[in-house]
Parts: sequence; C-alpha cells; structure tokens
Amino acid sequence: METAIVKETKHYVHAHGMPARGKILMIASSPAISEQTGWPIGFWAAELTHPLHVFQEAGYEVELASTSGGRIEMDGYSNPEDASGYSAHDVISLGYMRQDWFNNMLANTKKITEINSNDFDAIFLVGGQGPMYTFRKNEDLNRIFTSFFESGKPSAAVCHATALLLDAKKSNGELVVEGKTWTGFANTEEDFADNAVGQKIQPYRIEDEARKIAGTTFKVTDAFASYAIEDGNLITGQQQNSGAAAARMVVGQLNR
Repeated sequence: METAIVKETKHYVHAHGMPARGKILMIASSPAISEQTGWPIGFWAAELTHPLHVFQEAGYEVELASTSGGRIEMDGYSNPEDASGYSAHDVISLGYMRQDWFNNMLANTKKITEINSNDFDAIFLVGGQGPMYTFRKNEDLNRIFTSFFESGKPSAAVCHATALLLDAKKSNGELVVEGKTWTGFANTEEDFADNAVGQKIQPYRIEDEARKIAGTTFKVTDAFASYAIEDGNLITGQQQNSGAAAARMVVGQLNR
C-alpha cells in the first residue's frame, strides 16, 4: 500500500512567490439530462471559475476539455444570473461570464480523446450534476486521469467529479483511491439539496458509494465548508466551496 503525507484544509492554501509557468488541463461534463429530475445538467459554474481564477492568478495557462467536446453548459442553479438567486453571490463566475474569451472557451471545448496528457502539468476535474452520469465508469476519462496520476502530476477532482474515483483504476488494476484519503460531495449536502427542491436529485450518492470501497478512507466535514484533501498527488475537494482550496494545492505541488 502506498504511503503518503495527507494534508487537509478547511481554508484556502496560499502559494508563496510566483510559480514557474505551466499548463493545466481542466475537464468538465458535456451537457446531459438528469434521469432523476429531467433537468438539463452540466458543470457547476464555481467549480470551474474559482479554480480557474487561482490558476490564472498564479500564472498558469489553462485549457478546458469536456467529455464529448463542443459547447458546455453550467447547471442552472450555479448560474449567478439564474432567477432562483441561488448563486447570486458568486461574483467570480459573474465576472468571467462578462468576458468574451471565457464564453468562447465554453463554446469550443476539445473532446477528452483529443487530449495529449504530455502537454500538461496537472489535471483538474470540474464537478456539477453532469459528472454523476458522464464521469462515472467513463473509460476515456479514466485513462487520461490515471495517465496524470501515474506520472506523478497533480491530479484533482472536486465535488461530484469524484464520481470518477469510485471506479477509476490504475494500469495495475488497483483503484486510484486504494490506500488514499479523499473527499467528495457529502450526504448532508445531498440532503440539503434534495430538501431544497423537494425530491431526490442524484441517482446515487458519492459518500455512500465511497464508503463501500475497502482499503480507502473517505472523509467529509461540515456541509458546504471549504474542505480539500491532498494525499500524494491525488487532490480532492468536497463541493463547490472547495474548488479554490483544491486548486491552490495543485499550484503548491507545481511550485515544489
């Protein structure tokens, strides 16, 4: 079993000094339809924009890809301009939405099968409702994520993007999370979301499925608190408020 120093944070991890320039791959879900609710689903805005802001402020170039390529769409509740007002506080996402280059990036993503992992220094999987369907047991995504992981590059996933880690396997057939401590969307957060809309939203729960896996440690903290875990080069964040913390861990590893 691999041993590693496990670092956790409930706060942002600040990098010191200017990092050497590099290139980070972010992957989001292509649009899908929820089999539970019938809603159009995709990526959660803050889980893309907040890490993106961290990476850009640290001087890194970012390329965005998706499971099927082409235009990607944010989950409605994550849009700061949505009538629900659920994410109206998200001024970082709102700022990016005002930038033409950002909207062009969302409209023209590469398909993950077109990506060469050798061109990048780190990978970051963006969460949202879409990944529960488009990330789990996705063999193409498994291959690209494990290519980063087995190369020792920072390999991060946040919120429901950790659905991939429920099944993702290394080249030797072992699960990526074997012997690892990690996090993802918590049952308390699923309860909150289900109660808010009056129905079950997800087809399964990350925490329930993770706790069925032998030889791994799945941890969560208070609902919607910023929480990220770094175990070796595997970096995970609990939910949308943890994306920046996870991104700063990625930057920290790249700066070593």
